[in-house]
Amino acid sequence: MPTEALGILEASMLTYARNIVKLIMSGPGLRALVLGGSGEIGRQLVQELINSPGFSHVTLITRRELDVKSEKVEQKLVDFENLDNHIDAFKDVQVAYSCLGTTRGKAGAKGFVRVDRDYVYSAAKLLKDSGCSHFHLISSTGANKNSHFLYQKTKGEVENMVTELNFPRLSIYRPSLLLCDRQESRPMEKIAQIVVRGFDWRNKISIGTDTVASAMVANTLEQQTSEKAEETQVEILENADILRLGID
Repeated sequence: MPTEALGILEASMLTYARNIVKLIMSGPGLRALVLGGSGEIGRQLVQELINSPGFSHVTLITRRELDVKSEKVEQKLVDFENLDNHIDAFKDVQVAYSCLGTTRGKAGAKGFVRVDRDYVYSAAKLLKDSGCSHFHLISSTGANKNSHFLYQKTKGEVENMVTELNFPRLSIYRPSLLLCDRQESRPMEKIAQIVVRGFDWRNKISIGTDTVASAMVANTLEQQTSEKAEETQVEILENADILRLGID
């Protein structure tokens, strides 16, 4: 065979091999589900998932339709008081994110616990029963089921309840004060943000909601060893851990 023809053949074979490798490495994107897509972290997260080639489909579990435009996104309206009636909405999901939450001022003490603990746990249980392998939970710094403070106590309780479901992989995020421009009015939090922005330039006690969302996506796509994949893994990411993942 002439040298020129042989060179063309070798180049074609090399290109073919590279294309096969790319096809194998790319594979289908992950199928994700988001709880609390209307909140500050949730909105940032949904946009991150839409923009990432690592995800092929995003299901939003919500009470009302959200203003989200993407072919990747499917919205499923549910009654959180009767989630068992919406089992199909939680099927065929590989990774799920819970950004669900309210405030005591908005919902009252009982309402806060109902949303931040009971709704989250009920959804997590349906996801675990449906075969979801990786669950992400937004909690808070200081979460402790034995705390005397309702907020930290509720966050600690839901952490424990979800942990007991034994997801193959569970990622719990404990951000400090969230920096964002909220759509709803929270005067005291706004004052705290203004004060913190002035001196917390190294993000020791605060973090941007966009950084938290980026960290959740980065953590999902981070390579896991075969040993870790075979074990039940529970990881708790404090503010500094979230910051590291979110800005890398």
